[in-house]
Amino acid sequence: MMGFIPEAKSNPIQRPRLLVVGAGVAGQSLVKEIQADKLPVQPVAFLDDDPTLQGKEICGLPVVGGTGDLLTAARQTGAQEVLLAIPSSGGTLVRRLVILCKRAGLPFRIVPGLRAIIEGDVHFGHVAPVAPEHLLGRETVVFQDQQAASVVAGRCVLVTGAGGSIGGELCRQILSLRPRRMLLLGRGENSIFEMLTELEPRAGDTELIPIIADVRAGDRMDRLAESYHPDIVLHAAAHKHVPLMENHPDEAVLVNVGGTANVIRFARRAGAERFVLISTDKAVQPASVMGATKKLAEMTVRAAAAEEPNGTRLMIVRFGNVLGSRGSVVPFFMKRIAAGLPLPVTDPRMTRYFMTIKEAAQLVIEAMVMGERGMTYILEMGKPVSILELAENLLALSGFDPADGGGGPGISFTGLRPGERLHEILNEPGEDLVASDHPLIRRARPRGAAAVLPAADRQALCDLARQGAVAPLRRKLASLLDNPELETGPCILSATPKDTP
Repeated sequence: MMGFIPEAKSNPIQRPRLLVVGAGVAGQSLVKEIQADKLPVQPVAFLDDDPTLQGKEICGLPVVGGTGDLLTAARQTGAQEVLLAIPSSGGTLVRRLVILCKRAGLPFRIVPGLRAIIEGDVHFGHVAPVAPEHLLGRETVVFQDQQAASVVAGRCVLVTGAGGSIGGELCRQILSLRPRRMLLLGRGENSIFEMLTELEPRAGDTELIPIIADVRAGDRMDRLAESYHPDIVLHAAAHKHVPLMENHPDEAVLVNVGGTANVIRFARRAGAERFVLISTDKAVQPASVMGATKKLAEMTVRAAAAEEPNGTRLMIVRFGNVLGSRGSVVPFFMKRIAAGLPLPVTDPRMTRYFMTIKEAAQLVIEAMVMGERGMTYILEMGKPVSILELAENLLALSGFDPADGGGGPGISFTGLRPGERLHEILNEPGEDLVASDHPLIRRARPRGAAAVLPAADRQALCDLARQGAVAPLRRKLASLLDNPELETGPCILSATPKDTP
């Protein structure tokens, strides 16, 4: 349906004419703000798929049709920009509108999520260009627990893997809570230097100390415990790339299993009050070396928590895939689109859970605040995302119509690689997800005795890794996790991302 179309008139002050998609609370709030404050855009009409609104006038603007009328409405109103003001819109709608706007050469922006609407915190200054996270069909979770500041302020916090994507975001968020001192530990000097350089201008009274160290080096970590005494240890350092770790199981074991044990020992010797391990959904019924070593890291934490019930509080946070992290699927796809290369998708049925880097860091901090000894915390992540749909969304965001086979980079189906599976799960069959103190965080509670990794088995596994004895190492992994599929491994290297299909 197309209702009354206001004629495109001359615009003496040259304010861009704005077509607003969504005549609900968000759209009305933004139009009223623009009109009251005389902001540098001129709303000319609404589009809304609610037929009861079409043909009406809202905030002095006509509702001229539905989203399918976008191109006609833009042409007839002389619109120069489009604003999507439907906070609950899913990735499919956003993708369709992005394609239409790209075809018409219209700039396209989007309002913040539903939470901001509910809290009355929608302003034109919050409107942003469409980003990959807008296409995932899940609203970003915002944590507002004020207890974090009381736990962190004036304390000393150590972050391992501080130069990485998640470790770096942890450093940013922890710094905003005003610790007395923050220790940035990592083995990559350039990454640590870059993070230090970024944080220093806003450090205030917080002392920032870079530490170049490898968590595999137990002696080095022991010496650090004599010099530094953090109250909180956040362990983000890990190998995370599934196909690469299939080819380097010894490195995966030494970093993910041995390194975790070393950092736990460091935390205890240093007198830390809290320790959080960052784990992954690939640790649940693992089908890969990377997932297996992260599961063994979880079992190492639980074993240590059971050994010393009155010492450092040891906890686990389990993630899905982190959107936009270094080496992950979204930047990998975007680079291929820029180069005109097809996007490799393993299987059209492939799905993954996604969260943003900020959500990941906030979840770690929330778990650290809750501080239940030996507990595993999981973010309520909604429905898993279709990787095929994600690829189509990113093509649309880049101006290509996924339905147009010859008009863009396209999508290629590559088949499952070693260690991969079609769908991930967030909790083990022997775990129940129960409520926590935060409505969007669940605790993974074992139904019986929690699986632990005895120190002797861990030591034997790490000894095999140090010897480079790959075949016996794989047999040991398979035996510890009762999974014969882990015993055989490939010799395939490919430049594909750690969380792609």
